[in-house]
Amino acid sequence: MRKFTTKDLALAAVVAAAYAVLTMLLPGPSYGYAQLRVAEALTVLPFFFPATAPGLLVGCLVANLLSPYGIVDVVCGTAATGLAAFLTMKAPNRWLAPLPPVLCNGVIVGGMLAWYEAGFGPNFWPMFAIAGPGVALGELCACYILGSLLLSALSKSTFFQKLIAPGRLA
Repeated sequence: MRKFTTKDLALAAVVAAAYAVLTMLLPGPSYGYAQLRVAEALTVLPFFFPATAPGLLVGCLVANLLSPYGIVDVVCGTAATGLAAFLTMKAPNRWLAPLPPVLCNGVIVGGMLAWYEAGFGPNFWPMFAIAGPGVALGELCACYILGSLLLSALSKSTFFQKLIAPGRLA
């Protein structure tokens, strides 16, 4: 494991700020059952730049402080994005890099929303059947459309090619 440098810290901070600002600028679609959180497109960045993972975690935490679901979203939503960022770092190729955010948020945030509305009673699973796919669909759009475009643009930039983690451009 390599050392976390000042440059890594700066990159993480920029990503944290970008994530929080994008979510705050577009609050309507950023929370709820049919969410399309545009900032989630940034969750593909750890595939090329592992140092962005802590930035995503912090940015999501800040954004979730404004969530209408309160502390449960701060904990669960932030955990989902943190886990997704870690798994994205480990993705075997660029086409699978957007998959962890889709799955993690669909299951964790979908479960959180179902619990928030129905508790762990008999209505949990019907609510989860609505919330899980709704969140996952929004993640699919954000990560596979916007996130894939972002990875493609970064891989073609000569400036960023020098910064991308070794072995990730192939």
